[in-house]
Amino acid sequence: MRNLPRLLRPMVRGGVLIAAAALAACSHDMDDLQHYADEVKARKTTQIEPIPQMKQYEAVPYVADERRDPFVAALPERSGGAGTAASSAIRPDLARNKEPLEEYPIDALRLVGIVTFNSRIYAMVKAPDGVIHRVTNGDHLGQNYGKITKVTEAEVSLSEIIPDGFGGFIERPAALAANE
Repeated sequence: MRNLPRLLRPMVRGGVLIAAAALAACSHDMDDLQHYADEVKARKTTQIEPIPQMKQYEAVPYVADERRDPFVAALPERSGGAGTAASSAIRPDLARNKEPLEEYPIDALRLVGIVTFNSRIYAMVKAPDGVIHRVTNGDHLGQNYGKITKVTEAEVSLSEIIPDGFGGFIERPAALAANE
């Protein structure tokens, strides 16, 4: 301390006193921590269940016999003879203008009522945007080129054209039922 200037000596002494006080504060009463540690050590130990033994893997040989090869994709059964002729018969009409209800999937549309006007039966279909549309046989709705085939008081029946996964299309029936 003799080599320090006189003005810094009181500051160094104050710093040493503060450090000593901080260390003394850290060593205060630790009875509660010791009590908790003793309590945890006094608890009964429980037996841990052993890991269940794994069953030995049994390989099962594949015997083909007259079954098809599971690693080759099976061609779907098509009606109408040759696969290419049937797949070319069903195609969506991409040249026609889309109708407003073709923007929405079938499950987003709601049948809210039936109206008969000039001896024709019309279905009132509510779109997700809240607009109610009037449709009848021959109109289109849904995102899978659905064409209405029949309108009854209980439901609107339609035929959808969906890809079959092999470059062709198939027809699938669908319906839009009235809400209870």
